[in-house]
Amino acid sequence: MSVENPIKPTAEEMTTTEEWITSNLGREASVLPFSFKYGDRTSADFFEDCEIEDSAEKLDECRTRRTLTYTDSRTGLQVQCVAIEYSDFPVVEWTLYFKNTGTSDTPILSDIRALEIDLDFEAEGNADDVVLHHFAGGFAEASAYQPFQTVMGPGTSKRFSGAGGRPTNSDMSYFNIEGRKNEGVILVVGWPGQWSADFGCNSDGTMHVTAGQELTHFTLHPQEEVRTPLMALLFWKDRDWIDSQNVWRRWMMEHSMPKPYGKLPEPRVLGSSYRVYGEMVNATEENQIMFINRYIEENIKLEYWWMDAGWYPCDGGWGNVGTWEVDTNRFPRGLRAISDYAHTKDIKTMVWFEPERVSANSWLADNHPEWVLGGAEGGLLNLGNPDAWNWLTNHVDELLTQQGIDVYRQDFNMDPLDYWRGNDADDRQGITEIKHVTGYLAYWDELIRRHPNMLIDTCASGGRRNDLETLRRAVPLWRTDYQYEPVGEQCQTYGISFWIPYHGGGNVADASADYGGEGYTAVESYAFWSTCYPSINSAIDIRVKDIDYEGLRKLHRQRREMVDHYYGDFYPLTDYSLETDAWIAWQFNLPESGEGMVQVFRRPESGTDTCIFTLHGLTPESNYRLSTFDRDGEIIISGAKLMESGLEISITDRPGAVVTSYKEVD
Repeated sequence: MSVENPIKPTAEEMTTTEEWITSNLGREASVLPFSFKYGDRTSADFFEDCEIEDSAEKLDECRTRRTLTYTDSRTGLQVQCVAIEYSDFPVVEWTLYFKNTGTSDTPILSDIRALEIDLDFEAEGNADDVVLHHFAGGFAEASAYQPFQTVMGPGTSKRFSGAGGRPTNSDMSYFNIEGRKNEGVILVVGWPGQWSADFGCNSDGTMHVTAGQELTHFTLHPQEEVRTPLMALLFWKDRDWIDSQNVWRRWMMEHSMPKPYGKLPEPRVLGSSYRVYGEMVNATEENQIMFINRYIEENIKLEYWWMDAGWYPCDGGWGNVGTWEVDTNRFPRGLRAISDYAHTKDIKTMVWFEPERVSANSWLADNHPEWVLGGAEGGLLNLGNPDAWNWLTNHVDELLTQQGIDVYRQDFNMDPLDYWRGNDADDRQGITEIKHVTGYLAYWDELIRRHPNMLIDTCASGGRRNDLETLRRAVPLWRTDYQYEPVGEQCQTYGISFWIPYHGGGNVADASADYGGEGYTAVESYAFWSTCYPSINSAIDIRVKDIDYEGLRKLHRQRREMVDHYYGDFYPLTDYSLETDAWIAWQFNLPESGEGMVQVFRRPESGTDTCIFTLHGLTPESNYRLSTFDRDGEIIISGAKLMESGLEISITDRPGAVVTSYKEVD
């Protein structure tokens, strides 16, 4: 039976997007959706005196690149807006490029706003119904990715930004502006640096929005070119904001996620010794192979073996980085011996790097202090330096090849902003950041070009660098450094799923154990499902023989039955809550195949045994067969009843978890 897809973009949404593009990004646009100052002129004044060129190029059946080029013949400044229009989603994106084509320095470019627009949601002079949906960043707290809703009345304003130069260190750079009459705009800033965004409601009900790199005040040297943050807009109409988020999820999966071997990253199980030893500095070739063998002996299938920080010479501390060579005292045959062994067992390898942070007394600090913002004392490897970029790209490429590494994992445990700004003269503020960000993205692009099917894992003390440009090239397999605690993990899955379809973290099955290795023998479904996501890193001490491995194997088998549902449409079924007396639940729905799953958690202090959850996205006239893990029997309920009366779930255990799957039947 064919199933109606309630998330498919509507003709009206596509028309709205096309009209907006024509009005705002066309050659005849009266007001462009970006702004800056150029010397003592506004960008509007600048454009009046410019020569204009425009072009369009069909990139594929769904994407058209439109380029607007403005050139100032007096100073040689060229401003280029490169926009991508999508024919299958109501989405437009653009990036600005500024180039000095002249022979002398330009006047000062400042206050560059990659986005400056006014949004009118037919609020009829009353903006009280305009709601701004925004989210916390991926910092190391239970509240990471927490959703917020701010009602924006006339005269109110709200500001968001990165922190310390890491883009999702404080706020997520993703927003949904919900207006009256079930319409709105999703707005996303793609910038792996220090961005800011300001939202203000005017008295006439319109919302004024600006966004871009937080600080720009610089001259451009002859032939020098820089770029701005990527801006992406998704327009939605005649649906609620939750469904608009699912349009976003689908666009991400179709157009803005890495696809090794031409397909989305598959759900996976990773194993490592890092959480057992505490640091990889205690790892050796022998014990890494021993750990792999123990997983095989216990029949817990791994897709990847994860070697984290500390495999290099680091004087006993994993944080001493900047000497990117294998420690041959512990790995005399290199990491290649472990990779080769893992490959014979159909297991791939992932290895941790942190190339941007440089410690004193490391190879980089000693041999090339001129590449380091901070010099011989250590600091930030300047990826805007061509020599540093070339060395890093070639050196890491060689390591990946020689050591047989399948997944490149990059961490970033420092705030770069002070280094960037401390390196800029008064007339070059923002330049070091731009060149570092551009180099960082180009570095990954070149690694992917040389290793076209290699997956990259992005980490920055957890999830502090999950901007759109980064996630086009990588996935966050360690979404935050706050791990293992069930309530916080549940809430993080709830929040991150609005924006990022694929993510990962540590998985445990004993919520009361010491995860350093002590006391982990029991297996609890509540802890396991609370720490279950598309990608999981098994956090058990596999050396311990008296863990309930049969119970653990059963949970892993159950996970494999439903894990593909994480790529479905996401619906929260309860309010967000960190309280221990609450229930929390959500649904992942695949309308094209007529199947999905519901995950429900009763927390330890809840006094309620039964709750009813209204499902979404089903076909009302169809019947659905429902089955629940660890409970006998199946039930058949109509889509109409599930979406109107709801699904009743009882959990007697405190805490307890239920995972129910459903499938449309004739």
